[in-house]
Amino acid sequence: MASETRDLNAYAENLGRRARRAGLAMARSSGRVRTDALLAMARQIRAASADVLAANRKDLDAAQELGLTTAMIDRLRLDEGRIHKIAAAVEEVAAQTDPVGEIMAGYVRPNGLRIEKVRVPLGVVVIIYEARPNVTSDAAALCIKSGNACILRGGKESFHTNMAIGEAITAALGESGLDPDAVQIVGTTDRSLVPVLLKLNRYIDVVIPRGGESLIRAVVEASTVPVIKHYTGNCHVYVHETCDYELAERVILNAKLQRPGVCNAVETVLFDARIASDFLPRIGRRLMEAGCEIRGCEATRRYLPEAKTATEDDWYREYLDLIVAFRVVDGLEAAIDHINTYGSHHTDAILTNDLRAADTFAQAVDSSSVMINASTRFSDGGEYGLGAEIGISTDKLHARGPMGAADLTTYKYIVRGDGQIRT
Repeated sequence: MASETRDLNAYAENLGRRARRAGLAMARSSGRVRTDALLAMARQIRAASADVLAANRKDLDAAQELGLTTAMIDRLRLDEGRIHKIAAAVEEVAAQTDPVGEIMAGYVRPNGLRIEKVRVPLGVVVIIYEARPNVTSDAAALCIKSGNACILRGGKESFHTNMAIGEAITAALGESGLDPDAVQIVGTTDRSLVPVLLKLNRYIDVVIPRGGESLIRAVVEASTVPVIKHYTGNCHVYVHETCDYELAERVILNAKLQRPGVCNAVETVLFDARIASDFLPRIGRRLMEAGCEIRGCEATRRYLPEAKTATEDDWYREYLDLIVAFRVVDGLEAAIDHINTYGSHHTDAILTNDLRAADTFAQAVDSSSVMINASTRFSDGGEYGLGAEIGISTDKLHARGPMGAADLTTYKYIVRGDGQIRT
């Protein structure tokens, strides 16, 4: 056991040391070289499709033994079409504006000093994630674009697929003249390695976990490295008294039913008391016809007796299923108070024809994305024009909301003078 621990420590140390060296080199690379590396990466992934699919079959064969759900198996499964989409997503990142070196602010002081605030890479990023193999390529692409090195630790359910994609990435980096250690795929499924990695703060600058709440909390508790995270996606739609019923129906059905198992699906619908008797039964029955269970407050059950009784716990719940909570609230301020009390600061929407109500809601709701007359399902990197995303942050420090390449940078001040001294 002591020998295994030493081996894991040595392996983690080696990953971190190599990543730090590669990260320093990446920070000095040109945007053209990094873009060329991404285009090579897309080519290599397409060329390796047979190998990737063979590796994916190994993971699918083990899926039943691992007890994966049908939904997880679907996320894991690759075919030629999905591999093409993976490569195309890398090309989309390649086409984006290079964030590194952007002058965020520039000015001249009275003493002649020229001060620039310049965007620079974070350094070394560790991403810990679960079943989806496309996260491997997305994360690598965003880190390369932003001039970072990364260590990618996927779940054991996609291990063989991740390693095959990793080989294509390594080949692309080498072809482009970048350090192949700029993207390292963890080559073991031993969970004991993760807490060791999370304490390598002399090498690693930030950790980003992507997965369920239990994974994210475990990472936060074990890490001595800063973590960018979101625990849950308890998203709300508030139906204001001035809403257009047809618009509201369309948005709510999409927000709940289009993909109920994702973090930006709506979990609670709030109805203004002034329109609840008219609209709540209408949308409630449409949802139930689609197989959705409704848990409601006392007023909800008066208007929709088929609803189950909601408990206090339901207002906090991220169902990730065909279940939704309904609550009748006494106006805009009550809706805002409910969301700020029970929400997870992810994505919340108002449906209204009142511009002042929309502005008040947008200003007062403390969430990373606020939607006005649109589905909560839009809060992801692709829909925001960010291409692939590294995750969705509900934190307030460093990044917030869907994170693209620019969110994997920080900044430094560059000060130019001609001999000034301070007196």
